[in-house]
Amino acid sequence: MANIAVVEDESSLRADLVEYLSACGHDVIGCEDGIALDRAQAARPADIIILDVNLPGEDGFSIAKRLRDHSEVGIIMLTARGVNVDRVVGLEIGADVYLVKPIELRELEAQVRTLARRLKAQPVAPAPMAQPVKPASNSWIYDQVAWALITPRGATLKLTANERVFVNLLVDRPGEPVSRADIFRALGKRQWDMGDRSVDSMVRRLRSKGEEVLGHDLPIEAVHGTGYAFAAPVSMR
Repeated sequence: MANIAVVEDESSLRADLVEYLSACGHDVIGCEDGIALDRAQAARPADIIILDVNLPGEDGFSIAKRLRDHSEVGIIMLTARGVNVDRVVGLEIGADVYLVKPIELRELEAQVRTLARRLKAQPVAPAPMAQPVKPASNSWIYDQVAWALITPRGATLKLTANERVFVNLLVDRPGEPVSRADIFRALGKRQWDMGDRSVDSMVRRLRSKGEEVLGHDLPIEAVHGTGYAFAAPVSMR
């Protein structure tokens, strides 16, 4: 089960979420705003943060962005607004899940369990004496334990939980396109929805982060009518 922080200014809803998720076996704390969340994180960091968009003071988008800038914590965003731009913004700044109120508590808990499994699904590190295969000079490295892409020159790009799932699919079949349907399933979505642009938004954010951190484009290419491919030599460790 997960350590969860629920950030919601509506006290009755916050209490309901804390009570329900606690009854499901999670360790849950309620916070009314970003300041209370910061205090809670300093005392006991959460694995997953359920974050309302419309908060007093600092809004949920701003909180999510600064969390993602220095943390791989799971982020589930809640909003009363169904406008698609909110969903896109939430996913682009690094939210793992985006739900529109009124939320179904069973669906929320299912999303929590799915996200918790993804966050904990880190492969076992190789034994200390094992010697990694030396990649070709022009080869990228995907570090499964560190959740990172490493350029041929040695620069490192850390990945979020969703980015890790996405990149893992691509580097497992370098040069071959991976369909959007396969990507959606890997990300825990029920099925591919042609109107859901969350994967494309995530890729735009990942490319932008790559350019900012590495100083050049990532070798992730869109394949028209199919999905995405990793268009460079890559080894895994």
